[in-house]
Amino acid sequence: MLVKLTLAEQRTVLDNVSWETFEALLRDTGEDRGSRFAYDCGVLEIMTPLFEHENPKIQFDRLIFALAVELKTKIRSAGSTTLKRKPIAKGIEPDNCYYIQNEPIIRGKQELDLTSDPAPDLAVEIDITSTSINKFNIYAALGVGELWRYNGEILKFYQLVASEYIEIKSSIAFPLISVSEMNRFIQQSKTMDEIDLVQSFRAWVQSKIG
Repeated sequence: MLVKLTLAEQRTVLDNVSWETFEALLRDTGEDRGSRFAYDCGVLEIMTPLFEHENPKIQFDRLIFALAVELKTKIRSAGSTTLKRKPIAKGIEPDNCYYIQNEPIIRGKQELDLTSDPAPDLAVEIDITSTSINKFNIYAALGVGELWRYNGEILKFYQLVASEYIEIKSSIAFPLISVSEMNRFIQQSKTMDEIDLVQSFRAWVQSKIG
C-alpha cells in the first residue's frame, strides 16, 4: 500500500484488489463519499481531493456548461459517475464527464451501463500530483472519445484515435475552443471572482460566434 499526501490530493494505491472487492467498495462507500476510485486490472487508486483539486473541477464544469449554452449544444452532465466494465477489469471516476455527441442516445436514462451504453464523449481529469495508475489506458479502454487533463498549471486536450490518445489543439466536442484559450480562462479563475469569470467567458464565446 502506498499513501501520498499533498495540499491538493491524497492518494492510496492498493495492489491485488479483485473486481468483486472493487465493486463492494463502490457499493459500501456509496455515491456521496468524498474520494474517487480508479481501477486497472487489480490495482486500485483511492484519491481524496482537497481544495486545490476541487476548485478547478468546479470552474471547468461551469465553463463547459456556459460554452454549451452559448453554442446551443445539447449536453448531459454525468459528473463523477463511475465508468466501469468488468470484462476488461477497468473502472474510473472522472472529475467531470459529459455526453455531447451521444447525448440523444442516453437522454432520459437514469442509469448507465457501459456494456450497452456509449462512454461519455468528454471527460475532465485533474491530476495536481502524479498518479500511480495509468488513467489514459483506462479511459481509452472504456472508449471515452475526448479527454481534458489539467495538472494545476497546464491544460492538454486529447482525442482517442485507434485505442490511443493523441494530443490535439482544439476540442472535438466544442471545435470553437482551443486548449490555449480554455487554459487562459482556467488560469484567470485563480484570481478572478467566479461570476465575473463566467460572464467574461460567455462574452468571449459570443464574440467568437459573431
